[in-house]
Amino acid sequence: MTASPATPSSSTAPLLRVAVMGAGAVGCYFGALLARAGHAVTLIGRQAHVEQVNARGLRLQTATLDEQVPMAATTDVSAVNGADVVLFCVKSTDTEEAAHHIRPHLSPGALVLTLQNGVDNDERVQAVLGNAHSVAAAVVYVATEMAGPGHVRHHGRGELVIAPSPRSAAVAQQFNAAGIATDVSDNVRGALWAKLVINCAYNALSAVSQMPYGRLARAPGVADVIADVVAECLAVAEADGVRLPGDVHSAVRGIAATMPGQLSSTAQDLARGKPSEIDHLNGYVVQRGQASGVPTPMNRALWVMVKLVEAGRPA
Repeated sequence: MTASPATPSSSTAPLLRVAVMGAGAVGCYFGALLARAGHAVTLIGRQAHVEQVNARGLRLQTATLDEQVPMAATTDVSAVNGADVVLFCVKSTDTEEAAHHIRPHLSPGALVLTLQNGVDNDERVQAVLGNAHSVAAAVVYVATEMAGPGHVRHHGRGELVIAPSPRSAAVAQQFNAAGIATDVSDNVRGALWAKLVINCAYNALSAVSQMPYGRLARAPGVADVIADVVAECLAVAEADGVRLPGDVHSAVRGIAATMPGQLSSTAQDLARGKPSEIDHLNGYVVQRGQASGVPTPMNRALWVMVKLVEAGRPA
């Protein structure tokens, strides 16, 4: 399902003040939709990106839309001050550091939504922020990429599932009015694991081959490798007492059809010479497998392959 970009919101609820901490592809896409709906959005990101957004607005490119969306942008993390909602979109490797940066500036009552890969970022953020601030995990289903500074390109889907909190229902209402299909679920942990399974199945293979999902799925032997990876993930989830919603096998198969042109975030990281989140994907499954006594040789192999690519890059 692809979220339809919205015109200014017709919701009667007050408009939100939104800060995007980590203005990469995910944060920019959702931030742009919220800004188009009239919400006050501030992107917090790198200097080159910030300069482009401040000069021209954020270019939002989808299958049906290509426009410059005006919004604020800064490199200063203190911009989270006054925000009703913080979209926390940094890489999982940077979770604790970013949480420490925003902690002194968060307004009382702000909701921090973790829109990240992995299954434990909300817990890690909450541990840093303490109980004085509200943190809720969000499961993100979207295919996006940064096509350049100030330019986000959308390839497919665009929905969120968020955990309950005192503000989650009201925020979900506003997000839905902005064209972001958003549900509140009491089993976000299971949904995060379901997405983790998909990421473990595709991310590393896409990264080492630099293939988008559609081509990858058609390559000889890939379907069998994916099936083995998924079986390991499900065994680890069961050992951890996690209840996964829906038909995970169908969801894994469907990714190649719904996002055929998408390179995984891990593939994009390797292509740009950036550290990947593989420790929080296949590496996390290996870690939990060790803790529960579940063998994970396929996930370990994919984790090691990505780490070798990272280690082999010129210093």
